[in-house]
Amino acid sequence: MWTYHPDLLAVPVPRYTSFPTAAEFAETDLSAPLAQAIESIDGEVSLYVHIPYCEAICWYCGCNTGAANRAERVARYLDALHREIALVAERLPSKARIGRIAFGGGSPNGIAPVDFVRLMDALLLHFAIPAKAAERPVLSIELDPRSLRREWAAVLGSIGFTRASLGVQTFSPQLQRAIGRIQPGELIEASCAMLRASGVTSINFDLMYGLPGQTMDDLEDSLARSVALGADRIALFGYAHVPHIVPRQRRIDGSALPDAAARFAMAAFGHEYLTGKGYIPVGFDHFARPGDALAQAALTGRLRRNFQGFTEDSAPVLIGLGASAISGFPDLLAQNDKNAGRYRALLAEDRLPATRGLLRSPQDRARGEVIEALLCQGRSAMPQAIAHEAAALLAPFLLAGVCEIDRGDLVIPPAGLPYARAIAACFDPYRRESARRFSSAV
Repeated sequence: MWTYHPDLLAVPVPRYTSFPTAAEFAETDLSAPLAQAIESIDGEVSLYVHIPYCEAICWYCGCNTGAANRAERVARYLDALHREIALVAERLPSKARIGRIAFGGGSPNGIAPVDFVRLMDALLLHFAIPAKAAERPVLSIELDPRSLRREWAAVLGSIGFTRASLGVQTFSPQLQRAIGRIQPGELIEASCAMLRASGVTSINFDLMYGLPGQTMDDLEDSLARSVALGADRIALFGYAHVPHIVPRQRRIDGSALPDAAARFAMAAFGHEYLTGKGYIPVGFDHFARPGDALAQAALTGRLRRNFQGFTEDSAPVLIGLGASAISGFPDLLAQNDKNAGRYRALLAEDRLPATRGLLRSPQDRARGEVIEALLCQGRSAMPQAIAHEAAALLAPFLLAGVCEIDRGDLVIPPAGLPYARAIAACFDPYRRESARRFSSAV
């Protein structure tokens, strides 16, 4: 189904969870613009809460996270997070409605269940969220199966979480050792059973290909076991080996990584395998069972893309809470300070801790709409000026047949899916052709 064109994938490109991407963010005080943006909200809002701690740090991970092995440090961070929640809620107009709350990290279950309950209580109180679980926003959470205990599952059930994402990565014990994440398959199975019993109706598995020493048999085994465990969603990511950016990756044997052709073959196999099992392809690296809300969004043209990846969330505003969390508004992208110490210090002064980001120009918004439409719907209209800018870069993709022009729209057919990010990058004037900044497109 897919044809490998190595020349079209030679340049690393962004994942485009925003446009412009975080690579273009400037170091600047955005506390005042962020406050003004929050005060101007009129409609639905989504919240993202970042917990930058894990019980154990995996070697491959590029997330802003640290070990949750010092109770005092975690307590100070949570105190600051409570203060940020209060400051943001003070500025949010009463007519704004919270439609979703997502917790990520790190691993939210890297903190104690009682601390998580207090955090959820603060959100319910400050954002005037109904106390009844049935009336609450959609609640989702990222979880580390290695530290998911029964008391955690009970807490999620009592609060009303319906969606959870498990960092599975691979079921192969050998590959788990190679990336520093040991978690027996029985642990994943037990985690799924606990979550189902607690009321979670949509479970996502994060899986990876392109791992050191990984074979096609390894990948097939992980896919088969994920399907057998009833994963409602599967995100199949290519491992990005960038030890110059993520120092902890230096512990991974880079000489054992599959080459570009093998990575492409793995991505193609994963797509064929999962669609053959009835999963609906969602964008270029997600899959969902037909009845899942994400699959329905993909099938009906309502799929969106934000800092959490592909989503059915239609809210025009996402407010990020916690160190390194990013808030997205039509005209503003604002990221909280990544350093937990500086994050705490700013909040101690009652200042919103946004220290990176940018104001989005009308041109940024127009290009961003083209990129999002291409990645989510596989089709986009092209305003004349934007089409003219991208024409030379698009030419080799058109020549290879991985995209085409249909009545003035740019279309990515199924055969062009692995090239979607590279095609989208043609509309990004900020892009720097540097292997140090981005990951491989496949």
